[in-house]
Amino acid sequence: MEAMGRGKLRIYLGAAPGVGKTYAMLSEAHRRIERGTDCVVAFVEHHDRPRTEVLLRGLEQLPRRELQHRGSTFTEMDVDAVLRRAPAVALVDDLAHTNVPGSRNTKRWQDVQELLAAGIDVISTVNIQHLESLGDVVESITGTPQREAVPDEVVRRADQIELVDMSPEALRRRMAHGNIYTPDKVDAALSNYFRPGNLTALRELALLWVADRVDEYLQRYRSEHQVSRIWGSRERIVVGLTGGPEGRTLIRRAARLAEKGAGGEVMAVYVARSDGLTAASPKELALQRTLAEDLGGTFHHVVGDDIPAALLDFARGVNATQIVLGSSRRKTWQYVFGPGVGATVARESGPDLDVHIVTHGEVAKGRGLPVARGARLGRARIVSGWVMAVVAPVVLALLLNGVRLGLANDMLLFLTVTVAAALLGGLLPALASAAVGSFLLNYFYTPPLHRLTIADPKNIVAISIFVGVAVSVASVVDLAARRTHQAARLRAEAEILSFLAGSVLRGETSLEALLDRVRETFGMESVALLERRSDVDPWTCAGRVGTGGPLERPEDADVDMPVGDHMALALTGRVLPASDRRVLAAFAAQAAVVLDRRRLREEADRARSLAEGNRIRTALLAAVSHDLRTPLAGIKAAVSSLRSEDVEWSEEDRAELLEGIEDGADRLDHLVGNLLDMSRLQTGTVTPLIREIDLDEVVPMALGGVPEDSVDLDVPETLPMVAVDAGLLERAMANVVENAVKYSPPDAPVLVSASAIADRVEVRVVDRGPGVPDEAKDRIFEPFQRHGDAPRGAGVGLGLAVARGFAEAMNGTLAAEDTPGGGLTMVLSLRAADAGPDTRPEGAYRSGTYRPEGAHSPVHAERQVS
Repeated sequence: MEAMGRGKLRIYLGAAPGVGKTYAMLSEAHRRIERGTDCVVAFVEHHDRPRTEVLLRGLEQLPRRELQHRGSTFTEMDVDAVLRRAPAVALVDDLAHTNVPGSRNTKRWQDVQELLAAGIDVISTVNIQHLESLGDVVESITGTPQREAVPDEVVRRADQIELVDMSPEALRRRMAHGNIYTPDKVDAALSNYFRPGNLTALRELALLWVADRVDEYLQRYRSEHQVSRIWGSRERIVVGLTGGPEGRTLIRRAARLAEKGAGGEVMAVYVARSDGLTAASPKELALQRTLAEDLGGTFHHVVGDDIPAALLDFARGVNATQIVLGSSRRKTWQYVFGPGVGATVARESGPDLDVHIVTHGEVAKGRGLPVARGARLGRARIVSGWVMAVVAPVVLALLLNGVRLGLANDMLLFLTVTVAAALLGGLLPALASAAVGSFLLNYFYTPPLHRLTIADPKNIVAISIFVGVAVSVASVVDLAARRTHQAARLRAEAEILSFLAGSVLRGETSLEALLDRVRETFGMESVALLERRSDVDPWTCAGRVGTGGPLERPEDADVDMPVGDHMALALTGRVLPASDRRVLAAFAAQAAVVLDRRRLREEADRARSLAEGNRIRTALLAAVSHDLRTPLAGIKAAVSSLRSEDVEWSEEDRAELLEGIEDGADRLDHLVGNLLDMSRLQTGTVTPLIREIDLDEVVPMALGGVPEDSVDLDVPETLPMVAVDAGLLERAMANVVENAVKYSPPDAPVLVSASAIADRVEVRVVDRGPGVPDEAKDRIFEPFQRHGDAPRGAGVGLGLAVARGFAEAMNGTLAAEDTPGGGLTMVLSLRAADAGPDTRPEGAYRSGTYRPEGAHSPVHAERQVS
């Protein structure tokens, strides 16, 4: 039976609620049904929007799954029903939605993954603020944190992403007409979350994120179809650096060019030339790297024997549109050795690359370009050397036929030609020049003339000395060239290794970043780190960057660098020379270290998690062994006394024993409630239902667990409303107030006051107790810890930890301050309702009110410190 393929995911992405994502999704469903596609609605919420509700008509809607939670009924997508129906296409709205506890999966995107795995195509919607990587950015823009998120990779792996765009003005008009929210919410939304500035910033985020995804698709297409010609779809500016101080000027100039066009990108590139024609300062390169990154660009380090070719290859590889180079630092006479990098790049760039030559203060100072820094000879120099070796002696002989200078002078002139051939072409052209020169000297200038014999023995000695000197000079010149090449090669390797060491010192521990640096350095198409457990196990990929298909074995790659017995670095693109493998070995070893470090860090995180769980279990056992057993012992003693037939209890004694049982049961309820609340906080299952309330509706209810006249309440009715979960706020206030009452003297009631400060509302709980040292003010909020002088029966040390957890879940803070004159003040800061709208305009729970278990019961509180 043929296996079913994975379904395709199409996502409509919007900048904000109301731009028309669901409308576009439903419109596409109607178009597909008209074409005969089996399309159903798995879960779509119309949010009482008439136009959206109309589009749902005529579409098959699968039944939803009903869930009971805390006495309320919720509906979620029934994944099993969709799988049984097995449509070709399923519509699933709100990809970032958090499912009600008891659902099949925690998140809706996990439900979608199941449908895709079953071969069902899915069309979904998501807002840009729900992408996990943009949560802090959106919070800085709107001032409200995002409670629901979907991993970027889930959206990035979608087969199609379509942006549903709308200008801020049009969206606000749609809001004002009542097409998004009900009329009673329109004014608050327009003045808060839907402000023009917020919508413009969110729109820019959406456009840039989609543009990056389009760029990824473009790069993949160019790689798959081997497109080398530059497509100027986006301004990418490559800055060619030599390591000189002018590099900072070039980077700033490129950054200004990038700012002129939207989405411009700057890439600073240093080409380490193996012939050593540039002597880069590591300190200067580090400064330029920092400057490029500070200006929003990236820094790249590549190796290339031919700097213009390497620079152009890099520019075309990243689809750059402009290259910025500095004017040459060479002096005028040095141009006899070539036109220079800038002129060569400008000549060979073609019509698709603009080249900018920028002047700077180092022009024509001649630093970094010594003439005698020769290295591996290029083809042009070798050809020139052979021309000098063969043609120049013949031309010299023709010139000397009409002039008689004497044999000694003739030999010196031929020796000069041989030295020139050695300087240009190396050893072999020099030897050829010596041979041709000795033949011409013998034939034309040594008696008997025009014969290959030599009559005078002195001439034999002279010609022999000429040949010996010529060979010696050629050998020395060739040796110097090879030594210079070796030194330059080592310098280039040292520069690369210094960058590698610098990345380690800077804490760059990303395996993918290191592999990408290897790919750039050696000009490869892809780099992968493969590993296996034993010699018989198959190879698996621990990390990979670049294009092309995955590698199953290191032997399938163009370059295979083993790292130990069961790990290898595999590169595809070209075969590297043996001289490059030493540097590659260093990269491979570092990749293995980075991989080991990542796994050690993961193991350390797991160990910390286990240690924390161990600590909590130990504390819980201690609480069970003492704090929970104490009230149980009192309850059992009272019950045993009541059941005793040997004693005749009076009504007063019986009432006292029953009161003791009730007090013990209340203490047990408080302790168990705090344990359950802390467990929910640590597992992340507390999901507040934010709504606008008045503090004077909630704070008085939190005082039910304290004696009368122990608290003075000062909550003005004129305070702005706060955006909180009423149940969580009541629990947090109950814990804080009971903690303050416990430590405050009987004759000094606790003061609970509230005031508005900017866009926040502060509730201050002031006691006159012993207070807490400054160094312990943060530790009192840690779980399972109590103040040193707290009585053992006071609780398990969770009250303030739960209160702070609930406060942070509502986008608030809870901190401790000293009370002037002695004591402790707890400051609970909450967001005012007019500071911004609900962060979930298309929220998780619509058919009921969801709160954590026990949201309204009073909680016993303890002052905590290690």
